[in-house]
Amino acid sequence: MSLTVGVLSIQGDVEENLLSAKAAIYELGIDIKVIEVKTPDEISSLDGLIIPGGESTTIGQLSLVNGSLKILKEKIENGMPVLGICAGMIMLSKTASDRIVGKTDQPLLDILDITLERNSFGRQKESFEASVSLDSINISKFNGVFIRAPSISDVDSDVEILSKFNEKIVAVKKGNVIGTSFHPELTQDVSLHKYFVNLVQKQQAN
Repeated sequence: MSLTVGVLSIQGDVEENLLSAKAAIYELGIDIKVIEVKTPDEISSLDGLIIPGGESTTIGQLSLVNGSLKILKEKIENGMPVLGICAGMIMLSKTASDRIVGKTDQPLLDILDITLERNSFGRQKESFEASVSLDSINISKFNGVFIRAPSISDVDSDVEILSKFNEKIVAVKKGNVIGTSFHPELTQDVSLHKYFVNLVQKQQAN
């Protein structure tokens, strides 16, 4: 039976994540399908999901309106692996505040118990690239692309810190859930997408 990974296609870096996931699957030589998803019905049939970077408030509001937020939360809590990138990581968190405007009132999935700050490294014009390491998942060097990126200042005991940059936490993992501040889909390196695809395959093998 072929497994299916979806990219939440409401807003953001959808195409880039579709291409990265497909490249990762090709390199691994495994049988997994990658599709765009928007509706609760589409999400309910998935084995894994990527929530891309973009505008977290917009993605959250539109997911709430079309009923996707509820099914997303149920699927994740029942073990579906999820990769939340930048805005996607914000959506996975329990609370979010902005470096400029303070605490935000936006729909969140309430999965990751982390203290998160939006736009932590500055606005669009202050975007940058930097080398980061995710040694605990065997990625020793990765080119992190930071665009209006959030950062994490604190995590609950059940959340594993995967990477830091300038003493700020920029990647975390909690069981089947991974969150990154940076955009792995904007590099040629698909090692993080490969790790996620392997996670989906292992989850279904259990």
